Amino acid sequence: MKPPQEKSSLHPRNRHRSRYDFPTLVGSCPDLARFVSVNAYGDESIDFADPEAVKTLNRALLFHFYGIAHWDIPPGYLCPPIPGRADYIHHVADLLGECNGGVIPRGASVRVLDIGVGANCIYPLLGHREYEWSFLGSDMDTTALASAKNIVQANNLEKSIQLRFQPSPSNIFRDILQEGEGFEVSICNPPFHASLNEARAGTRRKLKNLGLGATSLKNTVLNFGGQGAELWCEGGEAGFVRRMIDESAQIPYRCFWFSTLISKESNLQAVHRALKKAGVVAQRTLPMAQGQKRSRIVVWTFLDDTQQATWREARWGLCPPT
Repeated sequence: MKPPQEKSSLHPRNRHRSRYDFPTLVGSCPDLARFVSVNAYGDESIDFADPEAVKTLNRALLFHFYGIAHWDIPPGYLCPPIPGRADYIHHVADLLGECNGGVIPRGASVRVLDIGVGANCIYPLLGHREYEWSFLGSDMDTTALASAKNIVQANNLEKSIQLRFQPSPSNIFRDILQEGEGFEVSICNPPFHASLNEARAGTRRKLKNLGLGATSLKNTVLNFGGQGAELWCEGGEAGFVRRMIDESAQIPYRCFWFSTLISKESNLQAVHRALKKAGVVAQRTLPMAQGQKRSRIVVWTFLDDTQQATWREARWGLCPPT
Protein backbone atom coordinates (compact mmCIF):
# COMPACT_ATOMS: atom_id res chain seq x y z
CA MET A 1 0.00 0.00 0.00
CA LYS A 2 1.29 3.46 -0.88
CA PRO A 3 1.92 5.80 2.06
CA PRO A 4 -0.52 8.72 2.15
CA GLN A 5 0.78 11.77 0.34
CA GLU A 6 0.40 14.89 2.44
CA LYS A 7 -1.01 18.05 0.87
CA SER A 8 1.41 20.45 2.50
CA SER A 9 -0.24 23.50 0.96
CA LEU A 10 -3.32 23.06 3.15
CA HIS A 11 -3.63 24.51 6.66
CA PRO A 12 -1.85 22.43 9.35
CA ARG A 13 -5.18 21.73 11.13
CA ASN A 14 -6.99 20.77 7.93
CA ARG A 15 -8.28 17.20 8.23
CA HIS A 16 -7.74 16.63 4.50
CA ARG A 17 -3.99 17.01 4.16
CA SER A 18 -3.59 13.34 3.25
CA ARG A 19 -4.86 11.84 0.02
CA TYR A 20 -8.39 10.52 0.11
CA ASP A 21 -8.50 7.09 1.76
CA PHE A 22 -11.25 5.63 -0.41
CA PRO A 23 -11.61 2.26 1.38
CA THR A 24 -12.18 4.09 4.66
CA LEU A 25 -14.54 6.60 3.06
CA VAL A 26 -16.52 3.80 1.42
CA GLY A 27 -16.80 2.21 4.85
CA SER A 28 -18.39 5.44 6.11
CA CYS A 29 -20.53 5.94 3.01
CA PRO A 30 -21.13 2.69 1.07
CA ASP A 31 -22.85 4.61 -1.76
CA LEU A 32 -19.42 5.97 -2.71
CA ALA A 33 -18.22 2.50 -3.80
CA ARG A 34 -19.94 2.59 -7.19
CA PHE A 35 -18.01 5.74 -8.16
CA VAL A 36 -14.54 4.51 -7.13
CA SER A 37 -12.21 2.93 -9.68
CA VAL A 38 -8.49 2.63 -10.36
CA ASN A 39 -7.26 5.49 -12.54
CA ALA A 40 -4.46 5.60 -15.12
CA TYR A 41 -1.89 6.15 -12.36
CA GLY A 42 -2.90 3.02 -10.47
CA ASP A 43 -4.66 4.95 -7.70
CA GLU A 44 -8.22 4.62 -6.46
CA SER A 45 -10.18 7.74 -7.32
CA ILE A 46 -13.46 9.05 -8.71
CA ASP A 47 -14.37 10.93 -11.86
CA PHE A 48 -14.25 14.53 -10.65
CA ALA A 49 -16.18 15.62 -13.77
CA ASP A 50 -19.19 13.61 -12.56
CA PRO A 51 -21.33 15.82 -10.29
CA GLU A 52 -23.00 12.82 -8.64
CA ALA A 53 -19.63 11.26 -7.81
CA VAL A 54 -18.34 14.53 -6.32
CA LYS A 55 -21.53 14.98 -4.29
CA THR A 56 -21.25 11.46 -2.90
CA LEU A 57 -17.57 12.02 -2.04
CA ASN A 58 -18.58 15.17 -0.14
CA ARG A 59 -21.25 13.24 1.70
CA ALA A 60 -18.64 10.67 2.73
CA LEU A 61 -16.15 13.31 3.85
CA LEU A 62 -18.72 15.21 5.87
CA PHE A 63 -19.89 12.07 7.67
CA HIS A 64 -16.46 10.54 8.25
CA PHE A 65 -14.61 13.66 9.42
CA TYR A 66 -17.35 15.89 10.83
CA GLY A 67 -20.21 13.62 11.84
CA ILE A 68 -22.66 15.23 9.41
CA ALA A 69 -25.06 12.34 8.88
CA HIS A 70 -27.40 13.99 6.40
CA TRP A 71 -26.22 16.14 3.49
CA ASP A 72 -27.58 16.66 0.01
CA ILE A 73 -28.01 19.45 -2.55
CA PRO A 74 -30.48 19.92 -5.42
CA PRO A 75 -29.33 18.95 -8.93
CA GLY A 76 -27.25 21.64 -10.60
CA TYR A 77 -26.23 23.50 -7.43
CA LEU A 78 -22.62 24.16 -6.49
CA CYS A 79 -20.84 21.17 -4.94
CA PRO A 80 -17.88 22.68 -3.07
CA PRO A 81 -14.39 21.22 -2.56
CA ILE A 82 -14.41 20.54 1.16
CA PRO A 83 -10.62 20.77 1.80
CA GLY A 84 -10.50 24.32 0.43
CA ARG A 85 -13.59 25.39 2.35
CA ALA A 86 -12.11 23.97 5.55
CA ASP A 87 -8.94 25.99 4.95
CA TYR A 88 -10.93 29.25 4.94
CA ILE A 89 -12.43 28.35 8.33
CA HIS A 90 -9.05 27.51 9.85
CA HIS A 91 -7.41 30.68 8.54
CA VAL A 92 -10.06 32.96 10.02
CA ALA A 93 -9.81 30.99 13.28
CA ASP A 94 -6.09 31.80 13.36
CA LEU A 95 -6.90 35.44 12.63
CA LEU A 96 -9.22 35.62 15.63
CA GLY A 97 -6.65 33.81 17.76
CA GLU A 98 -3.94 36.30 16.84
CA CYS A 99 -6.20 39.04 18.17
CA ASN A 100 -6.70 37.12 21.39
CA GLY A 101 -3.23 36.36 22.68
CA GLY A 102 -2.90 33.21 20.58
CA VAL A 103 -6.11 31.65 21.94
CA ILE A 104 -8.71 30.83 19.26
CA PRO A 105 -12.12 31.85 20.64
CA ARG A 106 -14.54 28.95 20.56
CA GLY A 107 -18.16 28.32 21.37
CA ALA A 108 -21.55 29.72 20.47
CA SER A 109 -20.66 33.26 21.54
CA VAL A 110 -18.46 33.48 18.44
CA ARG A 111 -20.85 34.45 15.65
CA VAL A 112 -19.96 34.16 11.96
CA LEU A 113 -21.88 35.68 9.05
CA ASP A 114 -21.75 33.64 5.84
CA ILE A 115 -22.67 35.79 2.84
CA GLY A 116 -24.10 33.46 0.18
CA VAL A 117 -24.47 30.32 2.28
CA GLY A 118 -25.63 28.35 -0.76
CA ALA A 119 -27.57 25.12 -0.99
CA ASN A 120 -24.62 23.21 0.50
CA CYS A 121 -24.36 25.19 3.80
CA ILE A 122 -20.75 24.06 3.91
CA TYR A 123 -19.04 26.85 5.88
CA PRO A 124 -21.50 26.74 8.80
CA LEU A 125 -21.22 22.95 8.99
CA LEU A 126 -17.42 23.00 9.08
CA GLY A 127 -17.09 26.02 11.36
CA HIS A 128 -19.54 24.67 13.90
CA ARG A 129 -17.98 21.21 13.97
CA GLU A 130 -14.40 22.51 14.24
CA TYR A 131 -14.88 25.41 16.67
CA GLU A 132 -18.50 25.22 17.90
CA TRP A 133 -19.17 28.67 16.43
CA SER A 134 -22.69 29.82 15.66
CA PHE A 135 -23.55 30.98 12.14
CA LEU A 136 -25.96 33.15 10.24
CA GLY A 137 -26.13 32.28 6.56
CA SER A 138 -27.76 34.54 3.97
CA ASP A 139 -28.76 33.88 0.38
CA MET A 140 -31.08 35.38 -2.22
CA ASP A 141 -31.92 32.01 -3.81
CA THR A 142 -34.98 30.50 -2.13
CA THR A 143 -34.20 26.99 -3.41
CA ALA A 144 -30.67 27.21 -1.99
CA LEU A 145 -32.00 28.41 1.36
CA ALA A 146 -34.56 25.60 1.45
CA SER A 147 -31.79 23.07 0.83
CA ALA A 148 -29.58 24.60 3.53
CA LYS A 149 -32.53 24.56 5.94
CA ASN A 150 -33.10 20.86 5.24
CA ILE A 151 -29.43 20.13 6.01
CA VAL A 152 -29.56 22.12 9.25
CA GLN A 153 -32.77 20.48 10.44
CA ALA A 154 -31.71 16.96 9.45
CA ASN A 155 -28.58 17.32 11.59
CA ASN A 156 -30.35 19.03 14.55
CA LEU A 157 -28.30 22.20 14.19
CA GLU A 158 -31.10 24.79 14.37
CA LYS A 159 -29.67 26.31 17.56
CA SER A 160 -26.27 26.85 15.96
CA ILE A 161 -27.06 27.77 12.34
CA GLN A 162 -29.63 30.39 11.34
CA LEU A 163 -30.58 31.24 7.76
CA ARG A 164 -32.03 34.42 6.27
CA PHE A 165 -33.31 35.42 2.87
CA GLN A 166 -31.61 38.34 1.12
CA PRO A 167 -34.42 40.04 -0.84
CA SER A 168 -32.24 42.37 -2.90
CA PRO A 169 -29.64 41.12 -5.42
CA SER A 170 -27.83 44.46 -5.13
CA ASN A 171 -27.37 44.28 -1.34
CA ILE A 172 -24.90 42.27 0.68
CA PHE A 173 -25.17 43.27 4.37
CA ARG A 174 -28.23 45.50 4.04
CA ASP A 175 -31.57 43.76 4.68
CA ILE A 176 -29.79 40.95 6.55
CA LEU A 177 -28.48 42.32 9.83
CA GLN A 178 -30.92 42.94 12.65
CA GLU A 179 -30.67 45.73 15.19
CA GLY A 180 -27.77 45.25 17.59
CA GLU A 181 -26.34 42.15 15.90
CA GLY A 182 -22.58 41.75 15.79
CA PHE A 183 -20.29 39.13 14.30
CA GLU A 184 -16.72 38.11 14.96
CA VAL A 185 -16.13 37.60 11.26
CA SER A 186 -18.02 37.67 7.99
CA ILE A 187 -17.00 35.18 5.30
CA CYS A 188 -17.84 35.04 1.61
CA ASN A 189 -17.03 33.08 -1.51
CA PRO A 190 -18.10 35.69 -4.07
CA PRO A 191 -19.36 34.96 -7.58
CA PHE A 192 -16.28 34.45 -9.72
CA HIS A 193 -17.47 35.43 -13.19
CA ALA A 194 -18.98 38.56 -14.73
CA SER A 195 -21.38 36.74 -17.08
CA LEU A 196 -22.88 33.35 -17.90
CA ASN A 197 -20.72 33.09 -21.03
CA GLU A 198 -17.60 33.71 -18.95
CA ALA A 199 -18.70 30.99 -16.51
CA ARG A 200 -19.17 28.53 -19.37
CA ALA A 201 -15.73 29.38 -20.74
CA GLY A 202 -14.28 28.64 -17.30
CA THR A 203 -16.00 25.27 -17.33
CA ARG A 204 -14.52 24.44 -20.74
CA ARG A 205 -11.02 25.24 -19.49
CA LYS A 206 -11.51 23.13 -16.38
CA LEU A 207 -12.77 20.14 -18.33
CA LYS A 208 -9.97 20.36 -20.85
CA ASN A 209 -7.49 20.32 -17.96
CA LEU A 210 -9.11 17.02 -16.97
CA GLY A 211 -8.52 15.69 -20.49
CA LEU A 212 -12.18 15.60 -21.51
CA GLY A 213 -13.24 16.05 -25.11
CA ALA A 214 -15.84 18.13 -26.93
CA THR A 215 -18.70 15.69 -26.23
CA SER A 216 -18.04 15.85 -22.51
CA LEU A 217 -17.93 19.65 -22.70
CA LYS A 218 -21.47 19.67 -24.07
CA ASN A 219 -22.86 17.17 -21.62
CA THR A 220 -21.16 18.12 -18.35
CA VAL A 221 -23.05 20.26 -15.88
CA LEU A 222 -21.84 23.86 -15.78
CA ASN A 223 -18.80 24.17 -13.52
CA PHE A 224 -19.67 20.79 -11.94
CA GLY A 225 -22.77 22.45 -10.51
CA GLY A 226 -23.70 26.03 -9.80
CA GLN A 227 -26.63 28.34 -10.35
CA GLY A 228 -26.46 31.90 -11.67
CA ALA A 229 -25.78 33.84 -8.47
CA GLU A 230 -23.30 31.20 -7.29
CA LEU A 231 -21.10 31.64 -10.36
CA TRP A 232 -21.52 35.11 -11.79
CA CYS A 233 -22.79 38.62 -11.11
CA GLU A 234 -22.51 42.05 -12.67
CA GLY A 235 -18.90 43.18 -12.38
CA GLY A 236 -17.71 39.68 -11.46
CA GLU A 237 -15.65 39.02 -8.36
CA ALA A 238 -14.04 42.48 -8.29
CA GLY A 239 -17.37 44.29 -8.58
CA PHE A 240 -19.01 42.17 -5.89
CA VAL A 241 -16.15 42.70 -3.43
CA ARG A 242 -16.10 46.46 -4.04
CA ARG A 243 -19.80 46.59 -3.17
CA MET A 244 -19.09 44.49 -0.08
CA ILE A 245 -16.38 46.90 1.05
CA ASP A 246 -18.63 49.92 0.48
CA GLU A 247 -21.40 48.35 2.56
CA SER A 248 -19.00 47.28 5.31
CA ALA A 249 -17.96 50.93 5.72
CA GLN A 250 -21.60 51.73 6.51
CA ILE A 251 -21.65 49.18 9.38
CA PRO A 252 -18.02 49.38 10.55
CA TYR A 253 -18.60 48.15 14.10
CA ARG A 254 -20.92 45.22 13.38
CA CYS A 255 -18.06 42.85 12.51
CA PHE A 256 -14.69 42.44 14.20
CA TRP A 257 -13.24 41.26 10.88
CA PHE A 258 -14.81 41.35 7.43
CA SER A 259 -13.39 38.86 4.95
CA THR A 260 -13.78 37.44 1.47
CA LEU A 261 -12.08 34.99 -0.83
CA ILE A 262 -10.31 36.50 -3.83
CA SER A 263 -9.72 33.92 -6.57
CA LYS A 264 -8.15 36.19 -9.18
CA GLU A 265 -4.84 37.72 -8.13
CA SER A 266 -5.39 40.44 -10.72
CA ASN A 267 -8.30 41.75 -8.61
CA LEU A 268 -6.17 42.43 -5.53
CA GLN A 269 -4.96 45.87 -6.53
CA ALA A 270 -8.50 47.20 -7.01
CA VAL A 271 -9.61 45.60 -3.74
CA HIS A 272 -6.77 47.22 -1.82
CA ARG A 273 -7.62 50.61 -3.33
CA ALA A 274 -11.24 50.19 -2.27
CA LEU A 275 -10.20 49.27 1.28
CA LYS A 276 -7.97 52.34 1.53
CA LYS A 277 -10.80 54.54 0.29
CA ALA A 278 -13.16 52.98 2.85
CA GLY A 279 -10.81 53.99 5.68
CA VAL A 280 -10.15 50.60 7.22
CA VAL A 281 -7.91 50.47 10.28
CA ALA A 282 -6.14 47.30 9.16
CA GLN A 283 -6.19 44.89 6.23
CA ARG A 284 -4.38 41.68 5.42
CA THR A 285 -4.14 39.17 2.59
CA LEU A 286 -3.92 35.54 3.72
CA PRO A 287 -2.58 33.12 1.08
CA MET A 288 -4.37 29.83 0.43
CA ALA A 289 -3.61 26.91 -1.87
CA GLN A 290 -5.13 23.56 -2.79
CA GLY A 291 -3.03 21.56 -5.21
CA GLN A 292 -2.20 23.76 -8.18
CA LYS A 293 -4.94 26.25 -7.36
CA ARG A 294 -3.82 29.45 -5.62
CA SER A 295 -6.23 31.73 -3.83
CA ARG A 296 -6.25 34.20 -0.96
CA ILE A 297 -8.46 35.64 1.75
CA VAL A 298 -8.63 39.42 2.12
CA VAL A 299 -9.61 40.59 5.62
CA TRP A 300 -10.22 44.06 7.01
CA THR A 301 -11.39 45.75 10.19
CA PHE A 302 -12.54 49.20 11.25
CA LEU A 303 -11.75 48.53 14.94
CA ASP A 304 -8.68 50.09 16.54
CA ASP A 305 -6.72 48.37 19.31
CA THR A 306 -8.90 49.77 22.11
CA GLN A 307 -12.11 48.80 20.36
CA GLN A 308 -10.76 45.32 19.69
CA ALA A 309 -9.90 44.84 23.37
CA THR A 310 -13.39 45.97 24.40
CA TRP A 311 -14.95 43.56 21.90
CA ARG A 312 -12.87 40.61 23.14
CA GLU A 313 -13.66 41.21 26.78
CA ALA A 314 -17.38 41.71 26.18
CA ARG A 315 -18.02 38.85 23.74
CA TRP A 316 -15.32 36.20 24.17
CA GLY A 317 -14.70 36.39 27.90
CA LEU A 318 -11.00 36.35 27.14
CA CYS A 319 -8.63 39.27 27.11
CA PRO A 320 -4.93 38.64 26.47
CA PRO A 321 -2.45 40.08 28.97
CA THR A 322 -0.99 43.48 28.18
